[in-house]
Amino acid sequence: MCHYCGCRDIPLIKEFIAEHEAVTDLGGDAVRALDAGDRPRAAALAAEMAARLRAHWSGEETGLFRVMAENQEYAAYVAALVREHRELDAFLTALDLDDPAQRTAFVHAVDELHDHIAKEEDGLFPASLTELTGDQWDRAMAAWSEVHGRPVGRVDTGLLEP
Repeated sequence: MCHYCGCRDIPLIKEFIAEHEAVTDLGGDAVRALDAGDRPRAAALAAEMAARLRAHWSGEETGLFRVMAENQEYAAYVAALVREHRELDAFLTALDLDDPAQRTAFVHAVDELHDHIAKEEDGLFPASLTELTGDQWDRAMAAWSEVHGRPVGRVDTGLLEP
């Protein structure tokens, strides 16, 4: 993971990275539950991971991915990332952790998710710094906010504000 370009200081990118960390933590916890023989816990964690990924993907695809794909130089790169989202979504939708082959495939999918995230965090996110206009950033952030029901960079504490 790079830390030198400054993209991690952009509020929208911070949100995406926090979401990446949350889903990889859930995936890791699910793998550890499988290793411990606790398939019900693994299934619950995998389901939570899938739900969070779907919201995350929606925020990425309707926002940052869409505006980055406006530049033909990045359109194929973005399309490949979206394809990987669809493949993982289909896999997680059909996941049956009672099947030994599916358990093995799930562990592999969690590993592949790390590779996918690296393509975003080390490739697309840094590129967005130099490629996007102010209007494109505004559109990307608005799309993320619409999906998540809160402004970018504002943590939902569950508390009512004055």
